[in-house]
Amino acid sequence: MTSFQDRERGEEAKFAHDADTLFRIQARRNRLVGEWAAERMKLSQAETDAYAKAVVQADFEEAGDEDVIRKLLGDLTAAGVDTTEAEVRAALSAKQAEARRQFLG
Repeated sequence: MTSFQDRERGEEAKFAHDADTLFRIQARRNRLVGEWAAERMKLSQAETDAYAKAVVQADFEEAGDEDVIRKLLGDLTAAGVDTTEAEVRAALSAKQAEARRQFLG
């Protein structure tokens, strides 16, 4: 095995690890923002858990955060909660930082 091949394998392993870490942080962020929205909608604990899981699932619809934002904004509006897209985006950003802190310790 050459040192180039060793470095290449190391880089591939690092890329895979970084991608997995980012996925886990985003999933945690989505759960946290789902709990935030559920609290604003005054859902019960069981409903909050189910809703947070639904927000995590919503992220698989398309690349990026737009699917999550669309779900949160639509659900909050449907529940009669006065909110804006900017507020939802701010919550998503805050929960991203919180999720990163929780995951990375």
